[in-house]
Amino acid sequence: MMLSPDQTDSDLTWAQSDTECLNIMKVECLAHEPLEAEDGKTRALVPAALTREEKRRRRRATAKYRSAHATRERIRVEAFNVAFAELRKLLPTLPPDKKLSKIEILRLAICYISYLNHVLDV
Repeated sequence: MMLSPDQTDSDLTWAQSDTECLNIMKVECLAHEPLEAEDGKTRALVPAALTREEKRRRRRATAKYRSAHATRERIRVEAFNVAFAELRKLLPTLPPDKKLSKIEILRLAICYISYLNHVLDV
C-alpha cells in the first residue's frame, strides 16, 4: 500500500484482518459513476473490469485457496521424499544405513548408472 503525502504511518491500522483488506480492495475497485441500464434506470455500482492477473491475485488471496495450495504442496513434497527413499534403497553404500542428502543420492545414482553401463559394455 502506498502512502499519500498527507497520510502518515500512524494513520494506518496494521491489525486489519484479511477480510477487511479484501473489502477495502473491493470498494477501491468499484466504478465511480453509476451505469445506466437499457431501460434508462441507473444501476448500482459494479466492479471495474479486472485484468487476468488481478483476478488471479484475488483468487490466490483467499484462505481456502492458500489452504488447498499448502495441502497440495505437502503431498508433492511427501511424494518427492518417498521417491528419494526408493532410489536410496537401490544404491550400494557402506554402511547400508548411511543417511545421504538428496544431492548425494543423485550423484551416487549417476555414478552407479555409469558403472552399470560400463559393466554392460565390457
